Amino acid sequence: MVYTPAALIPEDFDPLQGLAELAATSITTGPPLPDADAIGLFVFVGGPVPGETGFDWAALQGLGFAGKPGETLVVPQAKGATHVFVGMGDAAEVTTARVRDAAAALVRATAKWNQLSLISGAIGLDASAVGQALAEGALLANYRYTALKSDSKHVPLTALSVEVDDADQGDIEAGIVAGTVTARATVVARDLMNTPAAYLTATALGLAAERLGDEYGFEVEVFDKAALIELGTGAILGVNRGSAEEPRLIKLHYTPAADLPAVAGHLGFVGKGIIYDSGGISLKPSTPMHALMKMDMGGAAAVLGAFTGFRDSAVPVEVSGWLSVTDNLPSGSALTLGDVLTVRGGTTVEVKNTDAEGRLVMADAIVLANEDEVDAIIDIATLTGAAMAALGTSTAAVIGNDQRMVDLAIAAADATDEPLWQLPLERKYRPQLDSEIADISNMGGPYAGATIAALFLDHFVDGTPWAHLDIAGTMNAEKDDSWRTTGATGFGARLLLEAAANFTKE
Repeated sequence: MVYTPAALIPEDFDPLQGLAELAATSITTGPPLPDADAIGLFVFVGGPVPGETGFDWAALQGLGFAGKPGETLVVPQAKGATHVFVGMGDAAEVTTARVRDAAAALVRATAKWNQLSLISGAIGLDASAVGQALAEGALLANYRYTALKSDSKHVPLTALSVEVDDADQGDIEAGIVAGTVTARATVVARDLMNTPAAYLTATALGLAAERLGDEYGFEVEVFDKAALIELGTGAILGVNRGSAEEPRLIKLHYTPAADLPAVAGHLGFVGKGIIYDSGGISLKPSTPMHALMKMDMGGAAAVLGAFTGFRDSAVPVEVSGWLSVTDNLPSGSALTLGDVLTVRGGTTVEVKNTDAEGRLVMADAIVLANEDEVDAIIDIATLTGAAMAALGTSTAAVIGNDQRMVDLAIAAADATDEPLWQLPLERKYRPQLDSEIADISNMGGPYAGATIAALFLDHFVDGTPWAHLDIAGTMNAEKDDSWRTTGATGFGARLLLEAAANFTKE
C-alpha cells in the first residue's frame, strides 16, 4: 500500500466484512422464537393489536402511542420478551416502503438484542413483496461498518422470526429469500464505500470484484495500467497521473442460466470508481464533504453490488458492467488545467477543471460499452454537487436520451425506495462544452451543472438508449434514517438490480 505502510494494515483485513454478518443472520417464518429478546408488533392506527399482549388500541393510546409510521413503543415485561409496538399508520395507505421502514424501526428500537420476533396483522399487500421488504428493512437497518473498530458496541442481528396474518407462508418465505439477496447487494456497496482509500485501492477493488464474481456467478476481467495503455483509455490514465497507485478498469459480465426464459437484450452498466477524489490540481476545500470522498466510487460499488444479485434473482437478460477505477490526486505529475486527453476512440478533451474527473473516466467506459454493442446503458456516479444542491440528500437525479430507459430507472427507484427525479438533458446548453483546441471540454458554465455533466457523457453515448444516475447527494447518510444507516448508503445497488430484472430490448 502507498498511503499506509502495508505492515500497518492487518493481513486478514476484509473490505467485505458485512457479508459475513449477513450470512450469519437467519430470517424465518413462524411463531415467536422461544429465546426472543423482543417481540415486535405492527399496529395500524385504530388497531387491532396483534398477538396476546394484553394491550388494545385504547391502552396504547393511553401510553402516548399514536401508531404513526415508524413510531415505536417499548414495553418491558416482568417475564419473557420485551414488547415493541411499531406504528404502521393508516391501513389504507400501507405500501411496501412503509413495511420496510417498519422492520427497520423495530431493529433500531431493539439494537441491544440479537434475537427478535415479529407479529403483524393482515397487511393487505402481495405476500412475497411483504417478505422482501421485511428482510430488507431488518438487514439494512442492522448494518454497521465495524471492520476498523477494535471494540465495536454493535450487536449483530442473528435471528428474526416473522408471522403475518392472512399471508401465504410460502410467499413470505420466498420474499425473505429475495430480500436477503437484494439487501446483500446494498451491503456490498456500503462495505466498499465505507472502506478508506488506503485499504481499498484500485488494485484491491479489482481483487474484491474477482472474489465476488467467483462467489455469485459472474465473470470478471481486470485491466491493469499496461492493458489500459494498450486499450487507449486516455481519460482514465490522465486522471490517474497524480496517483502512486495504478488504475484499473474492471469489466463484469453476467449470462443468464440456460434454464431461464430467454429474454432478448444486453444491458450495459457503467460505474464511476474514483477511489479518492481530492479534486486533483483543482483541489477541493477541506470541508466535511472532502472527508467523504472515499465514497466517490459509489457508482462502481453500486454496480458491483447489483451484480452479486443477478444469478440468485434469476435476472433473465445479459448484463455487462464497466467500472473505471482510479484516484484523483495532486502531485508533480498530476493532470493540469488546459491539458488535453484522448478518450478511447479518438475524441480529444480539454481539461478545464481536474475536479470534473468522474465524467472523464466514465467516457472511456461508455465507449467500451458501445463497442460491445449493448442495447442500452445505465450509468451511475457520484458526479456533481449540482445534483445535490438541486435535490438534496434523499433524492438522486436521472437524466437520459431515451424516456423508456429513464422510466425503467424511475420504476426501479419506486420499487426499491431509492428515489429519483428526472432533470432535463437540455441540449441548448451543449455549446458550453465546446473547446477552442479539442473536440470537447469537460466543463461548462456555472449553472445547470448536473445537466452539463450529463451532456458531456451524452457525447460518448452516441445515441445508444441511455439513462444517467447522479447519486452525489444520496451516497451518504449523516445519521440513521430508517434502513439507511449512518455512513455510506449503497444507494443504487438494489435499484440497478431491479432495473436489470425488468429490462427488455424492445
